[in-house]
Amino acid sequence: MMMISKPTTMVVCLKGAATGQQQNRNMATLKQISMRLKSVTNIQKITQSMKMVSAAKYARAERELRQARPYGEGVKAFFEKSGATEAAETGDNNKLIVAITSDRGLCGAVHTNVAKTIRNELSTESVESPQSKVFCVGDKSRALLQRLYAQNIAVVANEVGRKPPTFLDASKVANELIQLDFNSGKIVYNRFKTVVSYQTEEVPLLSAKTMLAAPKLQLYDSIDQGVMESYQEFTVAALLYYTMKESACSEQSSRMTAMDNASKNAAEMIGKLTLTFNRTRQAVITRELIEIISGAAALE
Repeated sequence: MMMISKPTTMVVCLKGAATGQQQNRNMATLKQISMRLKSVTNIQKITQSMKMVSAAKYARAERELRQARPYGEGVKAFFEKSGATEAAETGDNNKLIVAITSDRGLCGAVHTNVAKTIRNELSTESVESPQSKVFCVGDKSRALLQRLYAQNIAVVANEVGRKPPTFLDASKVANELIQLDFNSGKIVYNRFKTVVSYQTEEVPLLSAKTMLAAPKLQLYDSIDQGVMESYQEFTVAALLYYTMKESACSEQSSRMTAMDNASKNAAEMIGKLTLTFNRTRQAVITRELIEIISGAAALE
């Protein structure tokens, strides 16, 4: 009898311990789900607020972009009609690439596409003797290019994207850019198309020497070197202002879309977590009711 009763007593004790552990586990699971649910709800509030802010900034950026487009379109038309772009393509040495990005993230693949385009071009050059220099407008482009092509980065302009770009900002960047020695180059930026789409494009960037070598330049007027240098400074500032406005509008629209998708994903996750929380709580309540009923039946 003693040999039979001892295992029975031990089984009862182990069963009670297992039940207590199961209840503690369920309570811990409910607490974890509740904390996760609260965290996702707070994230959804943040993404919704960021979406509203981005929508307001996008409306302003699009309005200012319409006023800035004539600056870039006029310079590009001059390059094409004068043949300056064809003169720049003859020489490949001493090139300059300007990456138009900003310091802020959470805007999809806006900055990544610009860095990817520049990486594809730099990958064709020799690492020992780089032929192209990179001017990074915005800290995001520097962060994306520094690991592999740090020797190509010449200048980095920070504090970009916190406020809408102005012509004064473009002029400051142009002053630093003109001091660099280059024959030809390009500006890589994101061209705004619609609210949900943009396209990474390039616009030529020419020096005064290359512009003087344009075959059809004399059709406009007899231009000396001093006038051409002054006009080249203006074209650089105008192109930078135009591309910065295009990139700012693309960034705000992309951030608005990204925050909208994040809010939708958070809402979907909240629904799943709420369902899991209710099911787990119902299971705990059912198990406790079964234990109470079983205990009352055993006493009878």
